[in-house]
Amino acid sequence: MNASADVDFLDCWFLTGPTAGGKSAIGLQLAQQINAEILSLDSMALFRGMDIGTAKPSPAEQAIVPHHLIDVLDPTEDSSVANYLELAAAAVCDIQSRGKQALFVGGTPLYLKGLLRGLTSGPAPDPEFRRMVEEEVAAVGAEALHRRLKQVDPLSAAKINPNDVRRMIRALEVYKSTGQPISHLQNDFDEGRDAEDCRVFALDWPRAELHDRINRRVDQMFADGLVAEVELLLQWEAPLSDTALQAVGYREVINCLEGKCTLDVAIEKVKTRTRQFAKRQCTWFRSLSECRIVPLTGDLDAHQIAQQIADAGAA
Repeated sequence: MNASADVDFLDCWFLTGPTAGGKSAIGLQLAQQINAEILSLDSMALFRGMDIGTAKPSPAEQAIVPHHLIDVLDPTEDSSVANYLELAAAAVCDIQSRGKQALFVGGTPLYLKGLLRGLTSGPAPDPEFRRMVEEEVAAVGAEALHRRLKQVDPLSAAKINPNDVRRMIRALEVYKSTGQPISHLQNDFDEGRDAEDCRVFALDWPRAELHDRINRRVDQMFADGLVAEVELLLQWEAPLSDTALQAVGYREVINCLEGKCTLDVAIEKVKTRTRQFAKRQCTWFRSLSECRIVPLTGDLDAHQIAQQIADAGAA
């Protein structure tokens, strides 16, 4: 790891899973059962003012169990996995110094992988290069970008989905900055541990049930005032950062406010994009050897599921 190497994150508990899967409710119950404080494992919960669209824990929920890594950045700031690991290490040290367990709750796969396996240092992001490549993708398509990556880093090209533009851009960015394929820097990052050696629990729903939960979640977000939240964010003196704009739902609402689509179309786009994101999350979690899959179906009994996880983690 980097400076966060002083902390052994494998001493912590982790509750992850796809968006709208019930992590917050179960995590709140689990934290009380294992005497833990919660650290958000959500890359977008870091940003102030982005509450509804990120399904951030409510003030009432945060009053029941202390939460960390929430509202620590302005939405005009950028963030990274390395930055998150530094913040997480400091928070874990603070929690454990008070005799409490540290429980990560959230669904950002790359952050979870970084916590479990460390993160090989790479070059800083290059916004200008990223914008240039994004314009190239818009003109010629993601398939051409994948062919370009295959020429300089065939190992990464074989692992990265040809539609995963963000990861392809990062791989090309690393090659441009270092002259080395990112795959050469990631050997440790790809070495997993056995699930029995970790306390990492991934909630898993049947696809149809998860899609229904997502659709209802999105409808509730708009009913709760997501459009007004975005309007307030657009009033910041500086524009929203590239990182903040990656949050599902915000760009779609901005397009609606700019007259590029109707509200109904925006809502459907957010539902579609959220379902796609959930699919990618589930693929990530199933690929991590550290994860113990927790199958769910039907009505959610957060207390009972938390008890099952607590018992499994204590065994």
